[in-house]
Amino acid sequence: MGIPLNIVKIVLRCIVVFALCRTSTTTDEKPAIFIFGDSLLDNGNNNYIVTLARANFQPYGIDFGGPTGRFTNGRTTADVLDQELGIGLTPPYMATTTGEPMVLKGVNYASGGGGILNKTGFLFGGRINFDAQIDNFANTREQIIRTIGVPATLELLKNALFTVALGSNDFLDNYLARTKQERELLPPDKFVETMISKLRVQLTRLFNLGARKIVVPNVGPMGCMPYMRDINRLSGDECAEFPNQLAQLFNTQLKSLIEELRTNLVGSLILYADAYDITQDMIKNYKKYGFENPSSACCHQAGRYGGLVTCTGVSKVCEDRSKYIFWDTFHPSDAANVFIAKRMLHGDSNDISPMNIGQLLQA
Repeated sequence: MGIPLNIVKIVLRCIVVFALCRTSTTTDEKPAIFIFGDSLLDNGNNNYIVTLARANFQPYGIDFGGPTGRFTNGRTTADVLDQELGIGLTPPYMATTTGEPMVLKGVNYASGGGGILNKTGFLFGGRINFDAQIDNFANTREQIIRTIGVPATLELLKNALFTVALGSNDFLDNYLARTKQERELLPPDKFVETMISKLRVQLTRLFNLGARKIVVPNVGPMGCMPYMRDINRLSGDECAEFPNQLAQLFNTQLKSLIEELRTNLVGSLILYADAYDITQDMIKNYKKYGFENPSSACCHQAGRYGGLVTCTGVSKVCEDRSKYIFWDTFHPSDAANVFIAKRMLHGDSNDISPMNIGQLLQA
């Protein structure tokens, strides 16, 4: 007579819970990683939705074995962090293969075109904004609970690394996409206040779902993107000033928000990562980092900086991608992502505060 199926399920659950609790006491434990963001971190979620924001075609992924949906020639900063931490690449939430027990190691919810505000990215059609990404995480959380139970799930989430990198699309594909008349009715400071107010609610919800160790990079220097350089010709050889001012306005309030939440959400460890200054440092001191071109898109078709047309199958591609900071009109190259990720992982308080990711995972 065989063993009843319900007994088998109970035994398997006990084995998983025991293994999870046992490994949590070892020094070489690998944390689960949960990633929220836009095209800077999307690793294929947009492949599964109807959207104009897609990167599942050549030459994207040219240095990654082919196109996967990542908006770069190789790895995102999240991929680099995964590898530096000795963790396998985090799977996209929308992939049909993202199931038990894979979700115990983490999931990537990022979506190209996504933003903090739900209207952001409307020009692309389909996209998964932060509210929907948190909804998807809530589904994953229930999936984990069904697999290992509530106590072990809360312990897994307590030790997991959460990355939340959004905001640039709220400017690029929302505020700056509005008419001049519309923007005059909504000054930048008021728009940023709306973003911060929304983000406060979203990060608090993530905390209430079990997130404790959260890294929040700020918005990078948007005015230095090849696209912004090309459409703001009066800036000459310099980065476009207004987009960078918007980023700095948001970043100042974001830093205050992170400090506020770290105080009010008891038990949280929320880090503020200065992606803006890290990227600016690479652009200003590009030779020190081994780059030869700090301003143009490697994958290009039109424009002085290759920023007027997005990367497509007919675009020209630079021969040595490692010498370019920007891969396409908006996104960093694999080489740039390596420097950004490593400075968040190992950097000092100028790069990330109040500690770096390496220190956070030991806390």
